[in-house]
Amino acid sequence: MQPITHMNQFVQILKRENELVEIDIPLDPHLVIPEIQRRVVQRKGPALLFKNVKGSRFPAATNLFGSHKRIDLAFGQAPGQFIKDLVHVVENMLPPKGLGELWQMRHLPLKALGIGMKRRKNGPLVQNTLDSLEELPALTSWPEDGGPFVTLPLVYTQDPKTGKGNLGMYRVQLQGPRQAGMHIQIHRGGGNHYYAAERENRGLPACVFVGGPPALVIASIAPLPEDVPELVFASLLQGKKLDLIDNPNWASLPMVAEADFCLYGTIPPHKRAPEGPFGDHYGYYSLQHDYPYLEVEKIYHRDGAIWPATVVGRPPQEDHYIAIYLQELFSPLFPVVMKGIKDVFAYEESGVHSLAGAIVSERYHKEAFTCCMRILGEGQLSLSKVLMATDAPLDLRNFRPFFEHVLARCDLRTDVHILSNISLDTLDYTGPEINKGSKAVFIGTGEAKFDLCKNCPDSLGHGDFSEPRLFCPGVLVVKGPAYKTGNEDPLRLLEVPEIKPYRLVILHDDPADAVRSDHDFLWHIFTRFEPAGDIYGKGATVRYHKVFEPPLVIDCRLKPGYPAVLTPDSDTVAEVDKVWDELNLETHFR
Repeated sequence: MQPITHMNQFVQILKRENELVEIDIPLDPHLVIPEIQRRVVQRKGPALLFKNVKGSRFPAATNLFGSHKRIDLAFGQAPGQFIKDLVHVVENMLPPKGLGELWQMRHLPLKALGIGMKRRKNGPLVQNTLDSLEELPALTSWPEDGGPFVTLPLVYTQDPKTGKGNLGMYRVQLQGPRQAGMHIQIHRGGGNHYYAAERENRGLPACVFVGGPPALVIASIAPLPEDVPELVFASLLQGKKLDLIDNPNWASLPMVAEADFCLYGTIPPHKRAPEGPFGDHYGYYSLQHDYPYLEVEKIYHRDGAIWPATVVGRPPQEDHYIAIYLQELFSPLFPVVMKGIKDVFAYEESGVHSLAGAIVSERYHKEAFTCCMRILGEGQLSLSKVLMATDAPLDLRNFRPFFEHVLARCDLRTDVHILSNISLDTLDYTGPEINKGSKAVFIGTGEAKFDLCKNCPDSLGHGDFSEPRLFCPGVLVVKGPAYKTGNEDPLRLLEVPEIKPYRLVILHDDPADAVRSDHDFLWHIFTRFEPAGDIYGKGATVRYHKVFEPPLVIDCRLKPGYPAVLTPDSDTVAEVDKVWDELNLETHFR
């Protein structure tokens, strides 16, 4: 497969494969294009090239990665084979201590691939410049968004002490002609660089690339350890050396020569600006907070530049396919770099970080717990809010059988661990404060120990609790009064006799909606509770461990302080309805 080095090349490949539709009519990047994108994603439709974006002379492309076929066209089979070859060699040698040491062995199993960096003084990226960020076709995706955002930003920074680079994807809000809000978080590489620079009262130079080799998108979000350079990984993905412009006349940082756009500037120390709200991949708004911002010095773009964009929201969206690809790509590494762990899978339907499942070893008493702690200490997996684990060789991607298997073996007295007063993903607002919360670990190993009730009661015999629905054996979802304050409702629910046969009872605002499918359950339940604040059960504390007696009640009602669920506004829906037939998309849906 010929390496794909820039956006126009990728678009041409998608056209040739009948995977892209060109749209010529003028369309607004403010809400309208995003609404079209959401409808196309919902129906598993093609990539879209909007050639007439209102307010900009640049075309915008969306849904580029929104199918397994387009993912395969972008990256081919080489990356997966690289991982498998690497694992094969390592399994026949002394095992490395982690992903960083494994990376040092990358040359062992492979023929020369010609991966790495190729530095040059010039390149297509610097062919043109713009005066203002307002000339870009950036999308405003949801009605309450704080403005237009770069939704596929590739943010490159370097450690101010070591010069080691990091490429990450942190959303970027266009806040004016020369200012861009940077949603960089401290647990990310770019956030660490900014923290280090700020401690020395120095600004942090940064490049925000948009477009270029599709491999950059995957490399920027891949769960790589700090020892693995994202740009080298991008070179591996595209199958050739990555061209970089290394010329101080253009920027103090190396720039991707084939990128379509680059916003270059400095993030000043100790300065913040309001960033957000933003409709995020959890399916709710990420609220407005003060974040660092980029003072933009140069805006570069190549000839024939295409602006790639995506729209996130309640899963599944386009990023579903990227998430699945990354998990499948890296899953062979888990047993090598985390001993005792056979498989890990993060459920994208829950917003990725809300729930993960794991297959672990239980060769000695409570080894599974040790394995779970190892998982929660590994890179982006450390953001997992709930972790469920078993030692049986199950398919984690099939959630319901895995869930039932764990519940039939999880002793609520000894196998539920709630870790309080720790960090929580910045985008998860279920905790008491931003970035603060808890985790829960459910472990079910060995043979089945508990029968799971398969019957659903007609009613609960209590006026405040109604509409019981059985999601799966052992798990009942019930409607409660709208949340006001305090814990009285969950505690009263624990006294209702009809819930006694179940392992878990979920208190929810709309049980019928929550149990409609596995997808609905994962989103409705795991995005709406924080373990230490919302799990209730009778029992005592023994040796500093909470010994629960079944059932557990989990309060998953929407609570004050939770952001609003993402919903398109009616005017935008009506506007898209009017132009829908002109788009000629119906014949392209599978």
